[in-house]
Amino acid sequence: MMRTYSFLTVLLWSSMFHAIHTMPSQKRTNKHSRSERITALSDNEGKTLRRIKRGWMWNQFFLLEEYTGPDTQYVGKLHTDQDKGDGNLKYILTGDGAGSLFIIDENTGDIHAAKKLDREEKSLYVLRAKAIDRKTGRQVEPESEFIIKIHDINDNEPKFTKDMYTASIPEMSGVGTSVIQVTATDADDANYGNSAKVVYSILQGQPYFSVDPETGIIKTALPDMSRENREQYQVVIQAKDMGGQMGGLSGTTTVNITLTDVNDNPPRFPQSMKHLMVLSPESAPPGTPLGRIKANDPDVGENAEIEYSISSGDGSDMFDIVTDKDTQEGIITVKEHLDFENKMLYTLRVEATNTHPDPRFLQLGPFKDMALVKISVEDIDEPPVFSRPWYLMDVDEDAKEGSIIGQVVAQDPDITKNAIKYSVDRHTDLDRIFNIYSGNGSLFISKPLDREETPWHNITVIATEINNPKQSSQIPVFIRILDINDHAPEFDKYYETFVCENAKAGQLIQTVSAVDKDDPPRGHKFFFELVPEFAVHPNFSIVDNKDNTAGIMTRRNGYSRSKMSTYLLPIIIFDNDYPIQSSTGTLTIRVCACDSRGNMQSCSAEALLLPAGLSTGALVAILLCIIILLVVLFTALKRQRKKEPLIISKDDVRDNIVTYNDEGGGEEDTQAFDIGTLRNPEAREESKMRRDVIPETIFQIRRTAPLWENIDVQDFIHRRLKENDLDPAAPPYDSLATYAYEGNDSIANSLSSLESLTTEGNQDYDYLSDWGPRFKKLADMYGGEDSDRD
Repeated sequence: MMRTYSFLTVLLWSSMFHAIHTMPSQKRTNKHSRSERITALSDNEGKTLRRIKRGWMWNQFFLLEEYTGPDTQYVGKLHTDQDKGDGNLKYILTGDGAGSLFIIDENTGDIHAAKKLDREEKSLYVLRAKAIDRKTGRQVEPESEFIIKIHDINDNEPKFTKDMYTASIPEMSGVGTSVIQVTATDADDANYGNSAKVVYSILQGQPYFSVDPETGIIKTALPDMSRENREQYQVVIQAKDMGGQMGGLSGTTTVNITLTDVNDNPPRFPQSMKHLMVLSPESAPPGTPLGRIKANDPDVGENAEIEYSISSGDGSDMFDIVTDKDTQEGIITVKEHLDFENKMLYTLRVEATNTHPDPRFLQLGPFKDMALVKISVEDIDEPPVFSRPWYLMDVDEDAKEGSIIGQVVAQDPDITKNAIKYSVDRHTDLDRIFNIYSGNGSLFISKPLDREETPWHNITVIATEINNPKQSSQIPVFIRILDINDHAPEFDKYYETFVCENAKAGQLIQTVSAVDKDDPPRGHKFFFELVPEFAVHPNFSIVDNKDNTAGIMTRRNGYSRSKMSTYLLPIIIFDNDYPIQSSTGTLTIRVCACDSRGNMQSCSAEALLLPAGLSTGALVAILLCIIILLVVLFTALKRQRKKEPLIISKDDVRDNIVTYNDEGGGEEDTQAFDIGTLRNPEAREESKMRRDVIPETIFQIRRTAPLWENIDVQDFIHRRLKENDLDPAAPPYDSLATYAYEGNDSIANSLSSLESLTTEGNQDYDYLSDWGPRFKKLADMYGGEDSDRD
C-alpha cells in the first residue's frame, strides 16, 4: 500500500505540476481575469504608473489524503513576475488552514502541507495569496484566491447503522419471507472510484436465511421452520466496499432473529395422565378440589391456552372441572354431596381443547385430547342425618306438663348404623320449658306454656352418636303455641265518661270497646251487656253495636250533681270463643255542667257551691278550719306515741313479768275465762285493752285477720306469736307475751268436762271418791244421783 500510495503520489503530483505550469493564461481569478494598464500619480515623485501584466496564475491544487511520506507534502509554488529574486518581495498565505495545515516560504512562495490530511474530515480548502514589497509594504499584485482539493483513497471500511439488529418472524413462514433490512455506509468518496460501493453477504445463518447483496434485505431460506425445534437464530452480515472485490474494506453486523409462535400444536395428555385415579372423601363439600390434570401444549401464550371439560361418564353430574389460567391445569372438584353407601366409584372422560385454534393448521388434526379419570369415594364416619331440614310442631298453650308435642328422627348414614341419643341445646331453651327423650327423640313439655307471653319457641335439637360423641348434628325445631281462650276481654282503656245535667233520654254519652289477649283464628267478637242486677238500669242503658263496640245511652231527662255526682255502671264483656270468657268492667260516669251544645264546663264540687252564694272569704275560712283540725289531729297522734309504760324506771333492765294471781272460780265461773275462745277465735271480744299501756278513752284497736273455724289451738298460738312479732304498733320496750301449750292428747284422756256434753249416756264417776280429798269437789259434782238430790 505504501508503495502504491507513493506511486500515486508521484503520478498525481507530476500531472498536477504539469497542469500548474501548462495552465492557459485565460483562467485567472475572478477579480483579475484580464490584463490592463493603470496610470496614477505617485505621492512622492508624481510619476505615471502603468499596469503591469501579472506573470503567475492558478486555479486549484490537488493533494492526496493520508500522506505518510518522510517529508512534508509539497503543494505548489506562488510566483510573480515582479519577483526579481533579490528578496524584496514577501509572499503571504491566508485562508483555510493557512499557517497550521499549509505553510508558505515567504521568500520563494513554496507551499507545503504541514500535516496529514483526511478527506473525510475536509475535502476542500480555500486559500488566498498576495505578494508584498518589503520596502514599501504595498502589494505588488492584487490578492488572489485558489483551492486545494484532497483526493480520496480507500481508507474507510463500510459501517452498519446499528451494531446489532433484532428481528422476528412467525414460525412456519414460507421461503423468501422478508425478515429485516440492514444498511451499511462508506465514508469514502462515492464519486471517485469504487471505494464507497458496498456489497452485502451472509457470513453466519445459512442455510436458514439469505441476504440481498445490493439492498441488504434478509429473507428466509428454508420452509416450515418450527419454533418448538429452534426459536433463536443469530445471523452475521458483511458489507464490503470496492464492489466486493479483493482488497476492499469490510464491516459486519449481527442480526438476532426470533421465531414467534403460532398455534400449530394441539394439547396432548402425557401417558401417565391417560388413566388417572383420584380419591375423594365422602364428606367433601361441594367445591372441594380433588386433584389436578394437565395436558401439554408446546405452544406459548394464548396459543397454549387450554379449556378442560367433562365430556361423558357416570360422574358428570357429581363432579366438575375448572381451568387454572395460571398453570393451564384442570382442577377436578366436587359438584354434589357424595355418599359412599350409595356409590363408591365414578368414571369421567376429561377433554382438553385449545381455546384459540389457527385455521391454517386445522388440517393437521383435531386440536384436543382425551383422558380417563376414575374417582374412588372414601368412607368416613359421618354425623347423624335428620329426616328433615327443620321441624315445625304445634302445641296448645294449655297442654299439661309431660305432654309429648312431637318427635325428631335422625340416623347414622354409615354402614355401621351407630345408636343415636338426642338432647336439647340449652342455649336455645334457657328456661328449660321443653325436654326430649334421649332414646327416641320425642319432645315433651316441662313447664306451663303461655301463648300471650311467648307465641313461638325456637329450639335446637342435637343428635349424637353414642359410640363417637364427636359426631353430632343439629336441627332447628320451631314450636308454635296454639291459642286457648283463657283470657277474658276487658276495656281497651280507662274511660272518663260524663253526662250533662241537661242531657235528654236516649242520648249517646260514650262508646266503649274491648281488647283480648287471646288470638282466636276467626278473630275477636265481643258482646256487651249490663250485669243482671242492673239489667234494667233507671239511668243508663247499653247498646251493643255488633262491631266489638257498645254505646252508653241515657234513659231519662236531666241529672243533678247535687243529688248524685257520680254513677257506677258495671258492664259485662263476653267473647265468642270456647270456653266463653267474660269480665266485668265498671264505667264511672260523672255528672257535669254543660253548655247548650253539650260541651262540658265543670264537674268539680267547687263549681257546685259557687252558685249557692259562697263568697271567696267564706271559702278561705273553711280552708283555715280544715288546717286547724289537721294540726290538732297531728298533735293527738304525737301524744299517743309518748304513752307512759307500766315500767317507768329507765335503769331497770331486768325482765319484767306481770303476774295476775287470779286462780278463777273453776268451771262454774263462766265470767273469768272462756276457753271456747281458743276453739272459736271469732267469738272473742272485739275490743280488748292493752295491759302494758295506761288505757285512755281514745285508743286505736288493732284488728287481726279472721281465722278459719275449728282451727287447732297450736296453730292459733303460732299465729298469735307471729302477729306479735310483726305488729308495728307493739311497744318499743321489752315485754313478755306467754302462750302455754300442753301438747297433744295423752293416753289417760282428758279430765276436763268441756267435752262431757257431747258424750252419750250417763257415766259413773264414783271412782273419784277413791282418789282422796283433792278430788272431793269433783266427786261431789259428778258423784251420782245422791249428790244431785243433795
